[in-house]
Amino acid sequence: MGESVELTVGGRTVRVTNPGKVYFPERGFTKLDLARYYLAVGEGALRALRDRPTTLERYPDGVDGESFFQKRAPKNLPEWIPTGRISFPSGRHADEICPTETAAVVWAANLGSLTFHPWPVRRGDTEHPDELRIDLDPQPGTDYGDAVRAAGELREVLDELGLRGWPKTSGGRGLHVFVPIAPEWTFTQVRRSAIAIARELERRAPERVTTKWWKEERGEKIFVDYNQTARDRTIASAYSVRPRPHAPVSAPLRWEEVPDARPRDFDLATMPVRYRELGDVHADMDEHTFRLEAALELAARDEREHGLGDLPYPPEHPKVKGEPKRVQPSRAKK
Repeated sequence: MGESVELTVGGRTVRVTNPGKVYFPERGFTKLDLARYYLAVGEGALRALRDRPTTLERYPDGVDGESFFQKRAPKNLPEWIPTGRISFPSGRHADEICPTETAAVVWAANLGSLTFHPWPVRRGDTEHPDELRIDLDPQPGTDYGDAVRAAGELREVLDELGLRGWPKTSGGRGLHVFVPIAPEWTFTQVRRSAIAIARELERRAPERVTTKWWKEERGEKIFVDYNQTARDRTIASAYSVRPRPHAPVSAPLRWEEVPDARPRDFDLATMPVRYRELGDVHADMDEHTFRLEAALELAARDEREHGLGDLPYPPEHPKVKGEPKRVQPSRAKK
């Protein structure tokens, strides 16, 4: 596989070991190709990760090998990569890497990190999210086109609530929309806001959008995964490579690009070309901060006028007061 290769990243030298190891057999992409990809889109990738506690999704032997999620910082972490302490729903905690320079992203790529999963917080305050993240997840029988239609309606809902979202492909068939917010609300309040937005979207398009947590109830609709805002739930960052044979990436988009974009067009080879031509199309995201009062008032109105309270949490979360029973409907009937 050849000797190691040294890449100059900013003012640092990052060593890529076994550079010829094939990570994506279908396309022939190697570990060195992965590292060079993250170097090419480095500023954009760093913008999405900067100061955020980040879980690494590692494939040390490529997409056909075993994988694991690394939440705790690796033992061989360079001293120049800081960490941030996050708390899990169980009460346990971990120190995760918090990239502050592009070299940290390339260093993690050398470990076989394909996808980066940053928390929606910064290391200076890990209890108050500064991003509201909305995941439009196509269910069986739907596709990217259905997600696009839902995204257009979501944009209208956000606008009415005084919010603005930045869209990106998931790297699969779905879409993610991130809203930068003031870090003044708890995870619970941010999740409550996401539920209210999801319900409003569902009201406007009940035949195409669902907030049903149980898969057996969703049907052929776009699921708005509100639980991606729960503590310890993360979404792949912008520019992250996804572990699929054709090496797709999560591609930041301008709103006007969303309808005509094709997720398969954004991959390890094409994204650096796009980046050279357009730069980071989400570069201005950190210049904006929005507030959640209107979304939280919508949530309060839903509860007050429609009796719509909380929705089920993910199974690993402790039971929350007021949460519906975590029983699959088909089993509950029995």
